[in-house]
Amino acid sequence: MKLKLPLLLLLFISLLTFGQQAELTSDAEISVLTFGPGNSLNDAFGHNAFRVTDKNRNLDMVYGYGEYDFDAPNFYLKFAQGKLNYLISRHKFSDIFYHYSSYNRTIEEQVLNLSTIEKQQLFNYLENNYKPENRRYLYDFFFDNCATKIRDIAQTSTTSNITFNAPPDFEVKTFRTLIYEHVNKNSWGSLGIDVALGSVIDKEATVYEYMFLPKYIHTFFNDATFGETKSLVKINSTLYKKKPEASSSLSFLFSPLMVLSIIAIFILYITYKDFKSKSRSKWLDIVLFSITGIIGALILLLWFATDHTATGYNYNLLWAFPLNLIVISQLLKHDVKNWVKAYLKFLIIMLCLMTLHWFIGVQAFAIGLMPLLIALVVRYVYVLKFFNKA
Repeated sequence: MKLKLPLLLLLFISLLTFGQQAELTSDAEISVLTFGPGNSLNDAFGHNAFRVTDKNRNLDMVYGYGEYDFDAPNFYLKFAQGKLNYLISRHKFSDIFYHYSSYNRTIEEQVLNLSTIEKQQLFNYLENNYKPENRRYLYDFFFDNCATKIRDIAQTSTTSNITFNAPPDFEVKTFRTLIYEHVNKNSWGSLGIDVALGSVIDKEATVYEYMFLPKYIHTFFNDATFGETKSLVKINSTLYKKKPEASSSLSFLFSPLMVLSIIAIFILYITYKDFKSKSRSKWLDIVLFSITGIIGALILLLWFATDHTATGYNYNLLWAFPLNLIVISQLLKHDVKNWVKAYLKFLIIMLCLMTLHWFIGVQAFAIGLMPLLIALVVRYVYVLKFFNKA
């Protein structure tokens, strides 16, 4: 019993010490890291994280938001529904540096001009967030992502409100235009984004909203002030600079505009052959109505059956209409009912209305769709005339 008591006392003291929040020393620094874009769509927008260093405590850790929780039940279903919880991560800086530099992604650091109390508050917040019961949060690409978390946590940790000042060359842009800064308009990633996301991202973003993109966290933190005229950033440095990479000259050949142009030409060619032979290729109409109907159904589900904030009011439904699936059975016939002819007129009007939406700025659409939309109009007009003569 005499031997067990000291051991129990030592264990109690160790647990008590471990359970207390670590105190940073006066030499501690907290900085914001900005990682440049990667080559995949998932990495195309870059990343932000906090770095906490304290040489006296041998501490150099990086805290970032937006890590996938692959252990979550029904992961893919929740991801599609916009109901997936993401995680805060904590890694050694040496591991983070090795990871991003090995993928040739620029790493920039901004040391924050915080007081000792503010540094401790921010560190405490991150440590508390990293606890198992607090790690998960509902992710939103535009309003609650890896970049906006950095902005919001910095704000809550300072004693004065942070003022994010627009630089002299600031230009007002829509959310979609800001996305184009990272994703080529004529790319498959951009095509997917433009089809899936609705007109809600075609509104102009404020300076505050610009910071859903990591690079604008870096830009606006540089010019930010708090506590009257105190600069938020005191040291700005580049830890790793991306090396030049060779670009593929063949990328345009496999781009949406090229591929869909070839498909559009094929549709127009079949339509021309039908016109000359005074016939109708039923298989082509079934394929077109099936594909556009399925895409329309998916757009409708994203709009009404998920919690995604950016998939609402999506006027891609004007060309990809879900009811096209219902018409397929009628297209197998030579003579159709009058409502099918009226429906074809409706589809042509919808495509004209889509052009108007695009022209007046209600919603921007993928440029890769242009040749396909032209082919659809021509095909619908021909099929309507064919039915009228039948």
